[in-house]
Amino acid sequence: MSKIIRTQKPSVLPFYAMALVFVVLCAVLPVYKLWALIAALGAGVLAFAAARKVCPPRVVDTEVPFHTGVEDVDAMLTDIQQKLDTLHQLNEELPDPQLSAAMTRMEKAGRAIVDTVEQNPTKAKQVRRFANYYLPDAVNVLQQYARLARQGVKGENAASIRAEVEHNAASIATAFENQLDALYAAESMDLSADLTVLQSMLKGQGLN
Repeated sequence: MSKIIRTQKPSVLPFYAMALVFVVLCAVLPVYKLWALIAALGAGVLAFAAARKVCPPRVVDTEVPFHTGVEDVDAMLTDIQQKLDTLHQLNEELPDPQLSAAMTRMEKAGRAIVDTVEQNPTKAKQVRRFANYYLPDAVNVLQQYARLARQGVKGENAASIRAEVEHNAASIATAFENQLDALYAAESMDLSADLTVLQSMLKGQGLN
């Protein structure tokens, strides 16, 4: 989900005003004397302060795909999202229903992984291999498959490649889903422990 980051960019006019006042006073005062130099510097600072009140910082809104507060996590999520968008486009181009179903599973699991890491950036390290290897390799293989399909390439080698991709697509989708499931392993253990404690408390009070 896109985020809006609001930042402030200071105006350059106060700096110009300070420089202008300083240069003008240097031209009319004997700045080789200490008092004159201090006067020129002081006037420049005053001009800077006055100009800042007249020219406040400019507010700039920037739209970014993710804003977790961790720059490299944002970059990783953006890259994953782009590859999932490519996967979605490929899925629309390929007519094979079984392959399409597997690709839909891949995309669904991938989007859920993105949502999970966005909500909890500390999980990012758990999906580095998925982001850097599994997903890019899967997209690359499917792109080659789509290219062969578009070109209508025939022959034993092309048929063998297509059959292998179609056969392994479901396994790749399962691997994506297992990666998503692994992100919730710790939470599942914590929940199980909490339920055990609750059941013990209820049993101890004669409520179970």
